[in-house]
Amino acid sequence: MRKHTIRLMAVAAAAALSLSACGGGEVGEEPTEGATTAEGGGTIRIGIKYDQPGLGYQDADTFTGFDVDVATYVADKLGYSADQIEFVESISANRETMLQNGDVDMIFATYSITDARKEVIDFAGPYFVAGQDLLVAEDNTDITGPETLEGKNLCSVTGSTSAQKIKDNYATGVNLLERPGYAECVTALGAGQVDAVTTDDIILAGLAATEANAGKFKVVGAPFSEENYGVGLPKGSELCEDINAAITEMIEDGTWEELVAKNTEGTGYTPNAELNPPTPAPCA
Repeated sequence: MRKHTIRLMAVAAAAALSLSACGGGEVGEEPTEGATTAEGGGTIRIGIKYDQPGLGYQDADTFTGFDVDVATYVADKLGYSADQIEFVESISANRETMLQNGDVDMIFATYSITDARKEVIDFAGPYFVAGQDLLVAEDNTDITGPETLEGKNLCSVTGSTSAQKIKDNYATGVNLLERPGYAECVTALGAGQVDAVTTDDIILAGLAATEANAGKFKVVGAPFSEENYGVGLPKGSELCEDINAAITEMIEDGTWEELVAKNTEGTGYTPNAELNPPTPAPCA
């Protein structure tokens, strides 16, 4: 789909999309307080993570990472320039609520598509497929996969699919510590309070490769799930088709591959080539 066509469809969809926040509103209709508004249009509010190096990371007023870059690409195809994007922190436990309340227009935040989540929100995508893995101390030889976690202290994030998978499948003998963000989990690992951290492999690779963590931790490298990263949308959103078209164009024009390489450089991470790049699923 050509860019100007997507733009026209997005404008029509935005006009019809009512969000439920405090009396409602429309995508880009009225910028939130403190938002930057480009000439001739409003802003679009996009939820991201602030504490995931290489994916969604905030450094002062700068936002970087694969999710940020994909969100910027998609927003451009929807008719929003980079300076019309207002990035909003979306921690795992709050994502569905933020979409339901109209706090954000869409979310790009390592957001795994699940049937339970689709009961209350919609998804476009996926735009990436990761796998749940484990982060341990560099010299650790005891933990080689989830089956070796018995008797261990494990940290994950409240509201994440990673934490839920441990509860559902590996709860016996594992002491699960939940924290609001992965930075807190890595701090606990460095302090010896936990034996491992679990989330998606691409997230762990980015955390391990930071300057502060270099040489301290390693990713086990035994992924035990498939995590399809989708774009979270309010239930009933009419933007899904346009977002899927933008993701497809991003993959076909080579931008997807460039963004993956850019944001994983130096981490040693390689995406699962059998699952990536993914094909966006049809919109419901």
